[in-house]
Amino acid sequence: QVQLVVPGGGLAQAAGSLRLSCVASGPMSGAVDMGWFRQAPGKERQFVAAITWSGSSTVYGDSVKGRFTLSRDNAKKTLYLQMNNLKPEDTGIYFCAAGRGGWSPIGYDYWGQGTQVTVSS
Repeated sequence: QVQLVVPGGGLAQAAGSLRLSCVASGPMSGAVDMGWFRQAPGKERQFVAAITWSGSSTVYGDSVKGRFTLSRDNAKKTLYLQMNNLKPEDTGIYFCAAGRGGWSPIGYDYWGQGTQVTVSS
C-alpha cells in the first residue's frame, strides 16, 4: 500500500509562512498524483492544491492561489506545500492524499493522518 506521512503542521501569525511536507512510501508511490485538502472547524473538506508525480502540472484552489506553492523532491519522495501570507481562515487540519488526482476527493485512494495548522490574528 501507499503510505503518506506528514511530519507536522505548525503555528504562525497572520501574514506569516509555513511549509508542510508529505513523505510517500510503498510500491505505488512513484505512479500516483498527489494533492492537499484541508478542513476548517465546523466546515466541509476543501481542495487546496494538486500536482502530478512528475511535477509537470499543478492546480490550486481559488482561496489559496497566489499564496501557496507546491514543489517536490522525487529523490526523497517528498511533496512540499509552501504557504505564504497566511490568514486566520487557513486554520484547519491539512491532509496529504494520493491517487488519480483532480480537485475532488473521489480521485484519491490514499490519505495521510492529517496535521494541524493554526494561524493566529
